[in-house]
Amino acid sequence: MPSIPFSPPRFSALPQFSLARRLPSTPTRFASTGSSVRFDWADALQFGSIDDEEPLDLSGFFQRVSVCNRGSEKKDEFMPFLIDNQIAGYTHKAFTKHLSKHNDVFHIVKDKNGEGKIGEHLRFNPSLKSYEARTEAVAHVIKCLGNLIPGIRNELYPVTLAFGVPPFFSLERAAAPYFGIKAYGVHMNGYVEIDSEKFLWVAKRSEDKPTFPGMLDHIVAGGLPHGISCKKNIIKECEEEAGIPASISTKYIDPDCEGYLQLLQSLRSSDCT
Repeated sequence: MPSIPFSPPRFSALPQFSLARRLPSTPTRFASTGSSVRFDWADALQFGSIDDEEPLDLSGFFQRVSVCNRGSEKKDEFMPFLIDNQIAGYTHKAFTKHLSKHNDVFHIVKDKNGEGKIGEHLRFNPSLKSYEARTEAVAHVIKCLGNLIPGIRNELYPVTLAFGVPPFFSLERAAAPYFGIKAYGVHMNGYVEIDSEKFLWVAKRSEDKPTFPGMLDHIVAGGLPHGISCKKNIIKECEEEAGIPASISTKYIDPDCEGYLQLLQSLRSSDCT
């Protein structure tokens, strides 16, 4: 996640922020160059090699991971969504019943003999082979479903097997959880330096937000739509969510802000995964 080393700009449109979680000012962990302070991968790797004398308590983090992974006992309530013989998502069987009414777009394939490895699953109608045809057909189905999928955003997410892989089709953002697809986003943290000490710059969500109103958050975060890079998206979100204009965000966001994703791709292709 990119960090922005500058003092908070004074904009009337800027949401409420707070300075919290003072960061250590140890020179070996935060390298200074003149008046500019940076936190890069070298610093991140140093944090990953904590000495025994400096135990890192990650119990709270792992508790959150456990919460995110809850509900495994309900996996039988879902069926795989296969595209080109690959699992692209999972749909709840109750939701799948609504999709089955649109058999010009979706088919439910049943494993009558119980011998298949996947079993009952959802597929596209075989006539829908191209990205464009699938995107258009699914958009029509979602429109027909009406209030069954609330909060339509008119923003498309790519439906793909992994980040950077060509998508099978694009899907309305609000419908992504209903199809159980992989979705991606951008998150930006920042810090400020006050009297030679460093503080995380913590944002507070608007009370008018439909999700998690009034709670603490990253400075900027947002879903990654189809057809836009991580860097361009974070610059766009800076202006939309925090009133930070492109004249500032383009200056301070590191051009290598996608390095984290490149690292993940390298790990995925190596023997480490």
